[in-house]
Amino acid sequence: MTEQDDEFTESQTSSMRVVRLCSVSDVPDGEARRFDVGDERIAVVHLDGEWYAIGDECSHADYSLAEGEVDDLDCALECRKHGSLFSLKTGEPLTLPATKAVPVYELEVGESEVGVRLRSVAPGSAAEPKGASDV
Repeated sequence: MTEQDDEFTESQTSSMRVVRLCSVSDVPDGEARRFDVGDERIAVVHLDGEWYAIGDECSHADYSLAEGEVDDLDCALECRKHGSLFSLKTGEPLTLPATKAVPVYELEVGESEVGVRLRSVAPGSAAEPKGASDV
C-alpha cells in the first residue's frame, strides 16, 4: 500500500499501470469490496485505517472472498463458502481447506481515491473496473 498526499492519476510505465478502483468512502473500515479489472478479480479491504488488496477468488473453491468476513485479529479475509482465512498481507491461507495462496496487489491510496497497481497489458485491452460487489 502506498499513501499519497495528492490524488494519483492513472498512469502506466513499461511494466506497471495504476488503475483507479473506487473512492475511499466506497469501502468502509472493517469491510471488503470486490472489483473486476479486466481478468483480475480483486478484493479490497479497509481495516483499521490500512488498505489491502488480494485476489478475490478463493484458491480452494471458485468463491468471492469479498463476500466473507474481515478478521481484524488475524488481519485476514474469510471465505464464506468453507471458512478458509487468507492473510491480507501475504495472500497465504491461514486455515484449511485452502492450501494455495491468492495474489496480493499493491494499492495507491489518496485522500479520496483508491487505485491498484497492475502489470501492463497490450494497448486497448486494459479494462476499467466493473465496480464493487455489495457485501
